[in-house]
Amino acid sequence: MRPTLADYRHIASGKVRDIYQIDDATLLLVTSDRISAYDFILDTPIPDKGRILTAASFFWFEHLGVPNHLDGGPADERIPAELVGRSMVVKKLPMVQVECVARGYLTGSGLADYQATGAVCGVRLPAGLGEADKLPEPIFTPATKAAVGDHDENVSFDQVAETVGADLAERLRDATLDIYGRGSQLAAERGIILADTKFEFGQAADGSLVLADEVLTPDSSRYWDAATYAPGRVQPSFDKQIVRNWLTGPDSGWDRTGEQRPPALPADVVERTRARYIEAYERISQQSFADWPDAQHG
Repeated sequence: MRPTLADYRHIASGKVRDIYQIDDATLLLVTSDRISAYDFILDTPIPDKGRILTAASFFWFEHLGVPNHLDGGPADERIPAELVGRSMVVKKLPMVQVECVARGYLTGSGLADYQATGAVCGVRLPAGLGEADKLPEPIFTPATKAAVGDHDENVSFDQVAETVGADLAERLRDATLDIYGRGSQLAAERGIILADTKFEFGQAADGSLVLADEVLTPDSSRYWDAATYAPGRVQPSFDKQIVRNWLTGPDSGWDRTGEQRPPALPADVVERTRARYIEAYERISQQSFADWPDAQHG
């Protein structure tokens, strides 16, 4: 008989995930349908988003070929029945308090940093680069881990070294760029560009790095369609860009610089966002999301 969620102790909640302790060695990571934008958790969930992100993480953990924190499959008997398909049983590990970001293309906060300083997180780049340009080689651009509602802050490699030590900082950089390379190669084979992504790592008892949290999902990564990629403009991406565009467009009536919370999302924005997440998962995994386990079918 499966446990209920009440059998586990709630440890923490983030913008999207809720963490429970199963026992001294394992945790239950539950991915909700919550969606965040501009540092707000929105009032309108995206149906199945948690299941899609969980499916994507399981696919990538299986295919990357690096140590990860999984301690069971998607229908593990320790997962409460109503949470099957959106949960992972994982090893309880001490986490490295660094957001490990890899960028292969210039966009977002990386582009803003470059335009202001000619560098991203202290990494000097050639002059004349613009929106969505491919970088000469992928770069490690770490960030601090912020509390819910706060911004992660981009930092330099030297700042990471000061925080966690030079040896661990170098291992984080090497692992981040290695996994980004593995992920971007597989994505490219499926016609998808992995522009950038962020990883989180725990440490095993011997100090070695273990890939943790989510991995290469549309929430933690910026995916572009290779068939429509054109540098010099913002690329359509397989993530919550649809939500961001609506919130900052004329139809929402919301002032991003004001004090008000974002409004509820209209049904068509919700459905298009859900479809975009599913498309990303299915194109990369080459599996049907309809086959992914859920609370009814295990």
